[in-house]
Amino acid sequence: MKDYGHYIETPIPEDAYVVGAGQTLDLTFVVLPGESKDITVRVFLVGEGAQARLRGLYLCPDQEQVRFHLEMHHRAPGCTSDQLFKGIVGGTARAWFDGRIVVAPEAQQTEAYQSNHNILLTEGAKVETKPQLEIYADDVKCSHGATIGRLDEEEQFYMRSRGIPESEARVLQMISFISEVVAGIPDEKEREEVAARAEAAIRGMA
Repeated sequence: MKDYGHYIETPIPEDAYVVGAGQTLDLTFVVLPGESKDITVRVFLVGEGAQARLRGLYLCPDQEQVRFHLEMHHRAPGCTSDQLFKGIVGGTARAWFDGRIVVAPEAQQTEAYQSNHNILLTEGAKVETKPQLEIYADDVKCSHGATIGRLDEEEQFYMRSRGIPESEARVLQMISFISEVVAGIPDEKEREEVAARAEAAIRGMA
């Protein structure tokens, strides 16, 4: 191990994604109703100019338990990572998001972003979200954020006042909420398939 003061360089696990110079990693995770998942992803950007983009959505209307543990390690200069995860949780379901970005001292000119946003449909649903930044370089652009909220009642009222039934208004809100994740899927056929399956699942949740 190398020791840079507070920074300790840990070994790269065998199951990690390792991204070299000029390479791009693009991953999308989709968890549909009825699925309980425990997903761990570790990414190491080890070559200059490496890029990683992680997207995820999870729809948990009943008793599902979904956990995401994400680690993004920047170890080379000029690398970029972007993470966006969105969840809709109802019933007595539970969701956990634990995200960590580590920028090594030599990883100057890093750009790293991480967002986790959630909607709760019921009082019994629960989400715990913990995005984290560990930055040991000084020339970086990094941000992280998380939100937990509910469907916008004023927006629903607006749609109902224009003849849209309440259940359909809820569906449209939820589809709009996850649309940014779906739109980020690079393959058109896969994007259309995920959009169709997600919409069918959301209509079952409404």
